[in-house]
Amino acid sequence: MSTIDLASAVGWQEHDQPVSWNQRDVLIYAVGIGAKKDDFALINELDKSWAPFPTYPVVLPFKGTNQDVVNFRELMTGGKHAPGLPKFDPNRGVHGSQSIEILKPLPAVSGPGWKVKKRIVAVSENKSGIILENELLLVDAHDTPYAKLYSASFNLGAKATGSAFSKRIAGPPQAAPVPKDRAPDWVVRDQTTPEQAVAYRLSGDYNELHINPAIGASTGFGGVILHGLATFGFAARAIVSAVGGGDPRALTLFGVRFTAPVRPGDALETSIWEVGPARAQGHEGETEVVFVTKNLATGKVVLGAGVAYVKKAEKSKL
Repeated sequence: MSTIDLASAVGWQEHDQPVSWNQRDVLIYAVGIGAKKDDFALINELDKSWAPFPTYPVVLPFKGTNQDVVNFRELMTGGKHAPGLPKFDPNRGVHGSQSIEILKPLPAVSGPGWKVKKRIVAVSENKSGIILENELLLVDAHDTPYAKLYSASFNLGAKATGSAFSKRIAGPPQAAPVPKDRAPDWVVRDQTTPEQAVAYRLSGDYNELHINPAIGASTGFGGVILHGLATFGFAARAIVSAVGGGDPRALTLFGVRFTAPVRPGDALETSIWEVGPARAQGHEGETEVVFVTKNLATGKVVLGAGVAYVKKAEKSKL
C-alpha cells in the first residue's frame, strides 16, 4: 500500500501519450463547439480563411490516436498512478478549470510522432476534497511544443491527511477581475442544440454522463448535461468572433473556471471586457480580455474567471 504524501505527487510525470488528428477530426470538433453554417474559417477546409480551431488540443487526452469510440471508464482508470495520492472515485471527479496557450499554429493534420507530455504541477486539499492540477504539453515528432494546457480536477470527498495543504510549481496566467464600473465591450449570445453533446462526444470524450439521462440523474444533475469543454469551445468561438474578427488564428490563450452545468439546448451569453495589453511574455502586441459566460436558461454563470489573449481585429464586432 502506497504512503499518502501529497507533496511527493507534485512534479510527477506520466508516460508520454501518443496523439494524432486529421482534418476531419478538426471539422467534427468545430461542429461540436457550435460552429454555424457560415463560419467558413472553422467548417470549410477549402476556404482560404480556414484553420484548425485553436482549442482543439483539449480533446487529445481523450482521443489519443483513436479513430473509433473510446472507453471512457478505462481511460479514466487506466495508466500509471502518481505516488503519494489517495485513490480517487472517478464518479466524484469534477473538472474545475481549463486553459490552453497556443505556442505555434496547429497543422491541419498531425502526422506521426506527436505526443502529449503530462505532469502534476499543483495539489491542494481542503475540507471538501483534493484538487489536482496537470500541465500538458503538446509536442511534435521533433519535441517542438505547440500548445501548453493546464487542467484542474476537484475530487469531491477525497482525503489525504484531513488538513489544509497546497503546493504548486507552475500554472497558467490568471484572469484580472471583471470591471465593475462599466458595461462589457462585447456581448455574444449563442444557442446550443438538444444534440450538442451528441456532436461533441465524437471528438473523443465518450463520458456517458453526456448522453445517458439515467447516468445524469444518478449523479445529481437531473439528466444529461453538456460537456464542460464544449461550453469552453462556445465561449472561445464567441471571443474569436467578437474580438478576433472571426479568425481562429487570432486566439493565443484561453482559460476558464467551470462554475455550473449547461444542458444541451440551453442558450449562452458571453460578456467580454478588454483590459489592456496581454501581460504574459511571448504575447507582445496582443490584447487581453476577461469574460464570463452565463446560461440564459438558468441565469447562472457557467464559466467564470475567463481570460483570453487575442490578436485583435482592426474592426472587431461590438
